[in-house]
Amino acid sequence: MDFPFQYDHADALTFGGSLPTRLSFDESSVVILPVPVDRTTSYVGGTRNGPHDILQASTHMELWDDEMRADVHGVGIVTLPEMELPFGEMQGVIDEIERVAYEIIGRGKFLVALGGEHSITPPLVSAASRKYPALSVLQIDAHADMRDAYMGTPHNHACAMRRALEYASITQVGIRSLSTEEAEALPHLGTQIFYDADMRKDPDWIDAVVESLGEDVYLTIDVDGMDPAIMPATGTPEPGGLSWQEITALIRATAERRRIVAADIVELSPIAGMVAPTFLCAKLLYKVLTYRFVNDPRTKRL
Repeated sequence: MDFPFQYDHADALTFGGSLPTRLSFDESSVVILPVPVDRTTSYVGGTRNGPHDILQASTHMELWDDEMRADVHGVGIVTLPEMELPFGEMQGVIDEIERVAYEIIGRGKFLVALGGEHSITPPLVSAASRKYPALSVLQIDAHADMRDAYMGTPHNHACAMRRALEYASITQVGIRSLSTEEAEALPHLGTQIFYDADMRKDPDWIDAVVESLGEDVYLTIDVDGMDPAIMPATGTPEPGGLSWQEITALIRATAERRRIVAADIVELSPIAGMVAPTFLCAKLLYKVLTYRFVNDPRTKRL
């Protein structure tokens, strides 16, 4: 398999394990990129294991989606080895992620990055915006992540969406934790915010979210955006959050009425002996792909 860049290693784990249909990089529509960055999180040492454990969980996942009555793996899903990232300042890490992401997105591939911490998202959004200039971002998250800087760096995970805002408009869903600094700044930043405390008062809140988005959408899912009852495996599991039914309904509506062009899943911090949250992430990733590619001619449907 030829990749558009060179690695010194090759990982054995691939998304979905031994998929019945295995296509080359050039033939595949989907590229999975593990990005195990864990340098600025609240509990350093956990999220770096997220990509590996999601891929491992995916090997036990069925490929048939009963909701959509489809199996989309035939569009081609290629998993790259974990990124090799430079030591030192975060700027070098950001630059390398952006470079590799554009090598993938620029070739017309649907990129799904697996984090790692949320600081990986701005360079991914930057790369996507080079391909899709009118890009908007759908952020599912407990935290606003809108600090301008934190702990001495503008590339902290708590600043992820403030940096992403430099490249695209942002709609934030499920927000229920922010600093006073962020609360003061948000009215002037121009984002669309759906706070967890009151968004469900509108029975059509999902429609309102989708209507706030442009035609081309980058989807970033911080797993703490979900209810910790189903997603305890994250550094800061805030009370409240989206249920499985809510998050999948939102992504489905977005995929049906907009074009999702790339995505990431970040901030999973696996808990030893607890497989359910990790399997949820693998299943959620495949749900994103199913909603996105259900109408592709290579998708099997009944």
